[in-house]
Parts: sequence; C-alpha cells; structure tokens
Amino acid sequence: MRKILAWPLYISLILVFSQCKKSFLEVVPQGNQVAVTTSDYDLLMNDPNFYNEPYAGGWQEPVLMGDEVSALGAYQDNLPVPFEARLFQWQDKINYEEDPLPFFITNCLGYMYTFNKVISEVDGATEGTDAQKTALKAEAKANRAFLNYSLINYYAKPYVAATAATDPGFPIITEAAVTGVTYNRGTVQQMYDFIIQDLKDAVAGLPVQQLYKTRFSRPAAEGLLGKVYLFMGRSSDALPLLNAAFADLATAGNTTLYDYNQTFAPGGAFLPIDPTFGPASNFNSLTDLTEDVVTRMFINSTFSGNQLGNDGLVLSNEDKALYDPRDLRLLLYTQNDPDGNSNPNGLLRKYGSTYTRWGLQLSELYLLRAECKARLNDLPGAIADLEVLRSHRMPANIAPVPAVAAASQAALVHFIIDERIREFALEGYRWFDMRRLSVDPLYAGITFTHIHYNTDGTTTSYTLNQPNRLVLQLPPKYIETNPGMENNP
Repeated sequence: MRKILAWPLYISLILVFSQCKKSFLEVVPQGNQVAVTTSDYDLLMNDPNFYNEPYAGGWQEPVLMGDEVSALGAYQDNLPVPFEARLFQWQDKINYEEDPLPFFITNCLGYMYTFNKVISEVDGATEGTDAQKTALKAEAKANRAFLNYSLINYYAKPYVAATAATDPGFPIITEAAVTGVTYNRGTVQQMYDFIIQDLKDAVAGLPVQQLYKTRFSRPAAEGLLGKVYLFMGRSSDALPLLNAAFADLATAGNTTLYDYNQTFAPGGAFLPIDPTFGPASNFNSLTDLTEDVVTRMFINSTFSGNQLGNDGLVLSNEDKALYDPRDLRLLLYTQNDPDGNSNPNGLLRKYGSTYTRWGLQLSELYLLRAECKARLNDLPGAIADLEVLRSHRMPANIAPVPAVAAASQAALVHFIIDERIREFALEGYRWFDMRRLSVDPLYAGITFTHIHYNTDGTTTSYTLNQPNRLVLQLPPKYIETNPGMENNP
C-alpha cells in the first residue's frame, strides 16, 4: 500500500501558499478565537483545512456510492472499518451508535463555525476598509453555501419543487456557537433558499480574482450558483450565471484547460507515467491549480491511513464502455490492481487522481453550461461547449459530438451526463448526478447497481433502494444531541 504522511503535505502547501503560514486557527484553538482586526478575519479564512482534506473528508462517501464504481473483494473485504462496505452496498444504516462520528459532517460543522464567526463579526473589526470587510463576509457566505450544498445532498431528498417545502432538510446553522444550541431540520426548500441567498450575496461582494484559487472569487460563486440552479431544474436561471462566470474567468486570466494531446505527447507535462502512482498530472499534484476555478481537494488514493479505503474500487464495465479507446482520459487509469498484478477481468483502477478536486473545475463549468444550453434547446451552443472540453481530452478526429447524440435534445442531455462520467468517474460527482436524475423526467425509471467481484470468481450485485437510499441517515450522535429531530428512513 502507498504510504503518505499528512504533515509533509501541509508543509508543501504552506511553502506554496505563503499567506497560509500564519493561519489564525493554528495559533488560537477553535472556540476560543479572539479576532480583532480585519487582518485577523482574513487569516481565519486562510485555514488550509478549508481547501485540503489530507486524511478524511471531502466527497469520500459519494465516491463509494456512485454507481460508476465496482469493487474488488480481495481488497474491500479486508478494510479495517465497516463504513466503506456499507456505503458501497447502499445499506440502510451506515453509522451505528458505537461508531465514531463521520469525518465529513464533523469537518463541515467545524468549518461552519469559522464562516459564521466571520459573517457575524467582521463588520465590527478594527482596521481594514469597508470593501475588505464586504469581501471577507462574501467569501465566508460562499464557503458556507458550498458546505450546505454538499450536506443537503447527503442528508435530504433530491430537490423537487412540488415537495421541497415539506421534505425534511438539513439544519440551517448561522451562529458561531460550540455548545448549548439545538437545531431542527427545516425543509429542503428553506435550505436551498438559504444557499441561493448566500451565493447571491457572495457574487455581489467578491472580487473577480483572489490572490490564490483556494479562496472563493466572484466567478467561483457565480459558477456554484449556476450549478445549484441547474441541479434544481432551473436551467434558465443557471445559464446567465454560468455565462458570467466564464466572462469573469476570462478577465482574471488564470484558469485554463490542459490539452491532453500535448501533456501526454512525448515530452509532455504529464509524463512519465509512474507504474504505481500514474501520470504526473494536476490531479496528482497538491500545487497545480491550473484547471481550478476554486480549489477544494481530498485524498482519493490507495494508501494506509486513508479513511476512504478505496483500494478495491474500479470503474464499472458499463461505464468503461462509455470511453472511446482513444480517449486520453483512459491514461488516468491502470489495469493493474494495487498489488501490481494485472486485473484478471480487465477492470480499470483510477490511479491518476490522488487529489480529487471537489470545488469547481473549469471542465465542469463547460459541462454545466453545455447541459443548460441543451435543456434550453440550444443544441448548437451545447455542442460547442462540449467540443471545447473534448478537444482537450482526446485527438481532434474523435472530439466532435457524434451525430446520434446531436440529433435531439434528450440524446444530447444523455451524452452530456455520460461526459460527466468520462470526466469525473470515481471522484464522487456521480452521486450528486444520480440524485437529480432520479427525479428527472428524461431519466424516468433509472436504476442504480453496484457489482462486487468476489474472491472466488463470482460476483454480487447490489441495487440501490429508491428513494430511501438516495439519502443518508443522520448519524445517531447528532440525533441524540438534538431531541425531537427526525431521522431519514
């Protein structure tokens, strides 16, 4: 197994992002922060944990729950903790009373404390300008919205306009409080309204460009709000925001797509391909933020100590078939298992994504806008955006959208969703798509399955129980500390 030490990773980040070397949270423990000046609040927003999850967190649970993954029993059956198998099998209950608290929700609530502190206090800070305070509050709201968007997609039903006002949501937390506060869940609609307002405020107050991409900028907030609207089924609201994000990114001039035709060519930046760790791509680098609109990373590699335990995860054969054999994204995969031996079933393991980006990537921005345009029946516009991305991922002769996919709105939307798999497989994105597709009329009757390859050569198939298992149950410890809070079925 690959062994990675967490602290050296922090050190490398600190060296690169020099503003982070005096993170306020490293000096004063959370819960006892005494921020006074505007600079203090700026330092609060520099916590490296906000953008790098070196051990556990990020979208690790969605990686296991996406239906594009299969599992090798030789590895998954020997994992030290049971969460991974429960998530992969879409079991009804993931966390039991005796289990430790899940890292993701625990981390999110810890980060939320800081964001709420900045939002509620920065206007009263000494020193600094009003513009600086406005930008910091806007940044904290964008971060809060980003976390809430993930949490509502873990612990509440997919958004459906007709039922969102009564579907149980996730608690809206606005106070920088550590103890003595109990919460109710509210509704899905209330949470989405809250997310949207936070992002509108963020767009109004953020600069077009930040010093580092680890900090939310205006195009990042515009892109995220556009994504939220699209995933709610509000394409006409999403498109202007995605267009604005592209315009602001052009002004900033610091985000671009890698062209795999160049980076994988002889002498290219992603070469040589290490037989164990994969290409020298941006996804195997902590410091290469070329394609990031806003940087958020989590560990997604096979090594001892990784809470994800993804050693046995492979691309499903069904989704492997979505790739043209000449698609250069296949170079991010290996047919070798973690022990170095060739997989007898020809299954592909993604070893070219040690650090999965779960913030907002330029490639996703193209796919989001393409989908918006397709759903609004602008098929030529959707195809144009798709082909920009595809021309950077494969040879020019196969980059054009196939005629059968371009023939109708429904076919093109399906092709775009498949392109999201080709771009983001085994990185957690598919879980969010599964949820929204389950309530999308274009995908009526969709089912989700997982294949487990047993050590005796047989396979076991798991089918997701809809709609209940499109939602995780809240951990028992959170229910216990909030008397009367309803859990999910």
